[in-house]
Amino acid sequence: MIKIGAYEITEPVVLAPMAGVTDRPFRQLCRRLGAGLVVSEMVTSDVNLWHTRKSQQRLNHVGEDSPRSVQIAGGDPEMLAEAARMNADQGAQIIDINMGCPAKKVCNKAAGSALLKDEQLVREILKAVVTAVDIPVTLKIRTGWSPEQRNGVTIARIAEDCGIQALAVHGRTRADAYKGEAEYDTIAQIRQAISIPLFANGDITSPEKAKYVLDYTGADAVMIGRAAQGRPWIFQEISHFLRTGEKLPEPSLETVLAILTQHLHALYDFYGEFMGVRIARKHVNWYLGTKADGLAFRQRFNQLDNSCAQLDAVQQFILSQPTSIDHPLPMV
Repeated sequence: MIKIGAYEITEPVVLAPMAGVTDRPFRQLCRRLGAGLVVSEMVTSDVNLWHTRKSQQRLNHVGEDSPRSVQIAGGDPEMLAEAARMNADQGAQIIDINMGCPAKKVCNKAAGSALLKDEQLVREILKAVVTAVDIPVTLKIRTGWSPEQRNGVTIARIAEDCGIQALAVHGRTRADAYKGEAEYDTIAQIRQAISIPLFANGDITSPEKAKYVLDYTGADAVMIGRAAQGRPWIFQEISHFLRTGEKLPEPSLETVLAILTQHLHALYDFYGEFMGVRIARKHVNWYLGTKADGLAFRQRFNQLDNSCAQLDAVQQFILSQPTSIDHPLPMV
C-alpha cells in the first residue's frame, strides 16, 4: 500500500505521463487493466494557452477514477503555482511536476529535465507549487542533467524538504535522452536518502524486470512508460507476478481484439471521428506492428479514413493471425 496524501495506491505499478499517449482513453484503459495510478499528459503552466483544443483535451478528466493526477510543466514558479491552483479547481486530486522530460522543445524553454541544472530554481518551484494547493504534489525527475552532473540524490532531498509527497525517477540523465540503458544505482541511492514513496522508471518491460528493479532499488513501485504502448495489460502482468511469482499467459488474439476494440471506440468517442481516426493509427501500430505482416497491414491501415473501416480492418487482421489458446485477461 502506497500513500500519497489521503490517497492509497494498492498496486505498485504506475502509468508514466507521456505526451501524445496518456490521454483520457488510454489512462482509463490502463486503470482497468491494473495500473495503481495513472498520470496525465503534461499540461503547460501557461494558463493563457489552455483555450487550445489540445490543452482542453489534456485537461479533461470526466469519468476518471480517483486519484486524478495531472502533470504540469514549466520553469516559472508563479506560473506553475497558478497552473496547479487552476487544475485543483478543475478536479485534479494530485499535481505532478515535470522535471523529467528530455525533449528539446521542452528543455529549450527551461522546463522539464533542464530544470535539474538549477537546484535553487527547483527549490523555488517546488515550494511555490506545494504552498499553492491543498492537494498532494508529486515530482518526476531524471538522475541528473548529464552523467557528469548526476545530482538526483540532491534533487530528491530538496523535493522531500519542500513537501513533495512522492517522487518518480527515470534512470537516465537529460543528456542520455532515451539512448543506452537505464541505470538503477542512482535510484537505489535516492531510496536511501528519502522516506517518501519512490517510483522507479526506465526500461521496465516485463514482470521479471519490474521485480528486479524493485528489489535492486528498494523503490515502492515501478512506473511504466513506453512498454505500455500497445500492451496495456502489462500492469496486470506485473502485479500478478509480484504477488504470486507466476507469469500470466500471453493474452489470446481474441483478448487483444477485445481490448483494442474497446480502446478504439474510446478514442473515437473522445476525439470525434476525424481526429479519433488519425490518433488511432499510432496506437494500432503499437498493438499490431510486430505481428506477422504487421508492416504491410500498418501501411494499409494508415490509409483508412473512417472508424468503421478501421474497426473492420483490425478485426480481420487479428483473426487472420495464427490461432492461439484463449487466455482471457480479467478486466479489473
